[in-house]
Amino acid sequence: MRGKREERKRVVAVDHVSFVVERGEIFGVLGPNGTGKSTLIRLMSTLLMPDTGRVRIFGLDVERDEAQVKRLINRVSVEASFFKKLSPMENLMYGARLYGVDPAYARRKVVEILTRLGLENRSIGSSMEDMSRGMQQKVAIARAFLTAPVLLLLDEPTTGLDPHSKREVQAAVRELRDTHEATVVLTTHDMQEADELCDRIAIVDKGRIVALDTPAALKDMVRQAGEAPPSLEDVFLRLTGKKLEEADKEAELT
Repeated sequence: MRGKREERKRVVAVDHVSFVVERGEIFGVLGPNGTGKSTLIRLMSTLLMPDTGRVRIFGLDVERDEAQVKRLINRVSVEASFFKKLSPMENLMYGARLYGVDPAYARRKVVEILTRLGLENRSIGSSMEDMSRGMQQKVAIARAFLTAPVLLLLDEPTTGLDPHSKREVQAAVRELRDTHEATVVLTTHDMQEADELCDRIAIVDKGRIVALDTPAALKDMVRQAGEAPPSLEDVFLRLTGKKLEEADKEAELT
């Protein structure tokens, strides 16, 4: 078409967000889809740069010290990418080479991690394209664990997993934190996962943090005398005026 220009709507994905994650903490970012959770992870992993403000990882600026930051972190997204014709073992060994991990050590570690996440030996050698969405996500988590990152960024890490697989992944996250003194930041809209896994939670809505504290403290904040103990769903409803599922539906329509 001539003489017509398409105007793009400006969207603020992350709006005046400020928080500090303690070393060795599992820090959750809880909120509906389309509220800036994944944008936060991309900013922390140097995939995006902030328009204003600063992001620091262990004192390093993600813009000025990008190369140093990348050596300290690893990221798992909800849509992890692989060479689908290759097996989990081949994909992870390729990733290990990219990170400079010793091949002999990497091979032992790959088998150990995949076994812990519930992949059988025959699955380790199968093509990725023949695996379920949940199994592929386990391989993505294993790839991140392989390098024992100081900061592990997990963007909806258990989406698409069955309850048993979710528990296995959550246990592996705790183990990585406990055995390697890793710091973990994860996004989720799974209330139970946030409640059981995270030391502290930032509840986000429309790009802003509306509350930040431990799961217990967040629930105490909205507790009413004579009522049953509140859940994180109750906290979200009280703070935003809507249920998480309703907020997800709103995001789909915008």
